[in-house]
Amino acid sequence: MAPTVPQPRRTVESDPVRQWYENELGWATAPGPGPGQARLVTGLRFDVLELPAEAGFAALRHLGPRAPVALRGETMLLLIGAGGADELPGLLDWLEWGDIPLGLTAVGAGGLIEAPTPPGWPGPRGAAVWLRPPEPGCEVEPTLPAPLSLPAAGRGGTVHHSDPAAGSDLVRLVDTAATQCHRVRLRRRSRQPLAFS
Repeated sequence: MAPTVPQPRRTVESDPVRQWYENELGWATAPGPGPGQARLVTGLRFDVLELPAEAGFAALRHLGPRAPVALRGETMLLLIGAGGADELPGLLDWLEWGDIPLGLTAVGAGGLIEAPTPPGWPGPRGAAVWLRPPEPGCEVEPTLPAPLSLPAAGRGGTVHHSDPAAGSDLVRLVDTAATQCHRVRLRRRSRQPLAFS
């Protein structure tokens, strides 16, 4: 009988960025496109609103001071309660922004975003960075605008939510973000040269 030879061990390279997010914050991650580039899984503990940074700075006043905010190039990433991304289209309709292209999008369940470089860490050039980093050891959920329940949104009904304070924060955040996105869009259009034929 031939001796059994153990299977070779797979070498798993540890990714310190993923380890920081998973161990310090308890956030789900996925591998990024390259070494040291992790992605955060959305829809579990938070969703993300993406909007032009210029518009995002005006919307920050509707986030609590501990709500995490990141910047990726010219795009701001605002963390909101899990489930909020699903409600964004109905909420925009209810706020009468539904038919206007704003550049305001959301990433929710099953989505991934680039993981910003952890605070104080050197990151690759052009990587997402935290403007307001999450606090290790602190739950993120209580700091985020909570998702709403919009059973009649867009149909002349009212908006109902289980936590009036948190829900109204999300309504104000989305309304302010949409208003600011529209202003940015109008400013950019006014800077374009007129086309004459």
